[in-house]
Amino acid sequence: MSSEEDIRARHRKEVKELTGKTTAMKKQATKSTKKEVMKQIQQLEDEMKQRHIKELAGDGSEETEEFEEITPEQLLAQMNISEEPKNVEPVQSTPKQQPKRRNRQKERLAKREAEIARIQEEARLEQDKQPDLRGIELRNIQDLCDLQKVKQHDIIPDGHCLFSSISDQLKIRHNIEVDVYELRKNAAEYIKENPDDFIPFLFDEETMTIRNIDEYTDKLVNTVMWGGDLEILALSKVYDCPITVMMSGRAPLRMNEDGENVELKLVYYQHAFGLGEHYNSLHDL
Repeated sequence: MSSEEDIRARHRKEVKELTGKTTAMKKQATKSTKKEVMKQIQQLEDEMKQRHIKELAGDGSEETEEFEEITPEQLLAQMNISEEPKNVEPVQSTPKQQPKRRNRQKERLAKREAEIARIQEEARLEQDKQPDLRGIELRNIQDLCDLQKVKQHDIIPDGHCLFSSISDQLKIRHNIEVDVYELRKNAAEYIKENPDDFIPFLFDEETMTIRNIDEYTDKLVNTVMWGGDLEILALSKVYDCPITVMMSGRAPLRMNEDGENVELKLVYYQHAFGLGEHYNSLHDL
């Protein structure tokens, strides 16, 4: 039997050896193996601690053990074994809990989510203070429809709503069937043939320049670019008829009042549809 000092010296040597092995394994551990490695390290620490306690108490073998190569984290706690008090009574060791590492990424995500939630709540409270523009617009337009004895024909809000509304109006009022693509083409051709009539509509306030008509009409024909006043004016000229657009809180927009053919009637929404501006067709009651 070795002296207590010899036993403690051997204990310290075993801890250093195990620490060296686990340090090497830490460098080789991957994300997929880390959890299992940590579990093995914890088990080895507990076994070593119990054996050392028994040896100091004169209860166990003094033989050294060979340790499997394991990963880096668990051996750090083992460095405290040399501090074990003398003449300790054999005790039942419980697995040593490793201190949890701070998950800084998780903390940052939680902080960001809390900030987003705060901003959303502030926006909701601010929104509650705002007037219900959608409700006001819907009520006003319904009152105008009742007054003028018309009803709305719903048009799909798909980027073609202005052209679909005019297509519906031409069908019921002029007995002309034409699809949205032909209407886009007709409007583009008229704009290119009469550029001076559309300069006010093509002025870009951001760049303080006139937009290129060829580029604009190409986009009008080949994309789902939303139509507006410019296209309403062009099509009112193409079909030689007035086009009136009902709006909430404003006087109706009337294009080509001198047109010879029957008036086309539309309604314009600014707030009622989630995707933005929208046009519907108006049918007579």
